[in-house]
Amino acid sequence: MAVVAEFLGTLQAEWGASRNTVLAYGRDLADFERFLAARHRSVAGAGMKDVTDYLGALRRRGLGARSTARRLAAIRALYRFLVEAGDVRRDPTEHVEGPRAPRRLPRTLSVAEVASLIESPDTTRADGVRDRAVLELLYASGMRASEIASLRVEDLNLSAGYLICLGKGGRQRLIPVGAQALHWVRGYLAAARPAFARGGDGPTLFLNRRGRPLTRQQVWAILKRGARRASLRAAVSPHTLRHSFASHLLQGGADLRAVQAMLGHADISTTQIYTHLPSSAVRDMYRRFHPRARLAGAAAGGAR
Repeated sequence: MAVVAEFLGTLQAEWGASRNTVLAYGRDLADFERFLAARHRSVAGAGMKDVTDYLGALRRRGLGARSTARRLAAIRALYRFLVEAGDVRRDPTEHVEGPRAPRRLPRTLSVAEVASLIESPDTTRADGVRDRAVLELLYASGMRASEIASLRVEDLNLSAGYLICLGKGGRQRLIPVGAQALHWVRGYLAAARPAFARGGDGPTLFLNRRGRPLTRQQVWAILKRGARRASLRAAVSPHTLRHSFASHLLQGGADLRAVQAMLGHADISTTQIYTHLPSSAVRDMYRRFHPRARLAGAAAGGAR
């Protein structure tokens, strides 16, 4: 316990961990110590087999992959501390692989739901025109909330129909933009943005009522208002439109590599999660192509 207590003290005092993190690590490591004690083992004397057996015990207790991975993270941090302090010679977690949490399919909207969301703002008002342009552009480009909030007027090429997006890691990507989004962005630039700019002409494309750039939180608020107006039951966020953008393109036959480039994914495996098909499409494909998907008499006019 003294070893763990020293580690937890360092975690808070020197590593700047929050009180909740220290408490969580303390609970997880106390459980690991109880497991070792039942084997008459100490933290300093534990080996790789003790760690892997502990993970197996957690699975048998019914702990999920995420909770088990969190326990392993606490144990790894403890042994890194002990190795650096010279209290143990070798880290028993060095070659231990943690469980991988099942990857959840992203939540998407149907094409009709997207249309209902995008068309929800009151476009008789300047902020409604802006909100419509934001929603159109989010769905047309698959951009993140932070990316659309930082988009500059000069990043748009309206005549050629594309924009330059500055994504994660400072990586730029070119994204084509459809006619509907271009139409509403032009309308916003012509009528709504000058009303917000208050005589100034800053570089950011989307402004709030005080003439300042929209924040990421304000982009979220635009989505939330639109979802309420459209009476959408599912929770909607900017990433919901990003997921819908990718899924609808792939369902329409778009190339996976092209979607990867538009989303700005460094690894195509990140994009591959969108290659799921809706259940109706799977059923239709099965009925069309499986040799025994229909009754034999159905093709010949029905059973007699």
